Amino acid sequence: MSDRPPSHAPSRGPDGLSLAAAFEALPGPVRGLLRAFKVDPRARHASPSGIRWVAALIVANAGSLISDAVLVALGKWVFPSTQNFPHFQFSDYAKLTIVGVTVACIAWPVVTWIASQPRWLFLRLAVLVTLVLWLPDLWILAHREPIRGVGVLMLMHLAIALVTYPALIRLAPEGPVVSRREP
Repeated sequence: MSDRPPSHAPSRGPDGLSLAAAFEALPGPVRGLLRAFKVDPRARHASPSGIRWVAALIVANAGSLISDAVLVALGKWVFPSTQNFPHFQFSDYAKLTIVGVTVACIAWPVVTWIASQPRWLFLRLAVLVTLVLWLPDLWILAHREPIRGVGVLMLMHLAIALVTYPALIRLAPEGPVVSRREP
């Protein structure tokens, strides 16, 4: 018996399994679909610098919490019936905002690592995640929560995306392309 991997197995580099080799080991249709979404580790970018990433994380979290607080205040002012809306408690939305923004900030370097056009992919992921995060809002609306309060929650999700995406791509931009496509 040989210890050599089969010819179709992904190769291993000095750091373990090569991302490009693992990508190439995927079935052709899967690779094609991933390439349509600009996922191609052969043309990946360098991750943002650690210092700039931490700055973007702080700005995105602070900006998102401020935008949430402003929207809650405006919601209560414009719709006085939402004064006691339980989801407008700072402790209720702050922890969820911080977790969500932090997950987005962790996703950004991963996207730069796997995508040939990280900003293109990250924007679409931000839109998709925002739409998915509206599902729980619609769920609580279906359970007879006030439409005005739920509308403000949906605006809060949108505001978080509008703060987080630019904070990451401007303050912690992707680095240069570190590997090129082979001809």
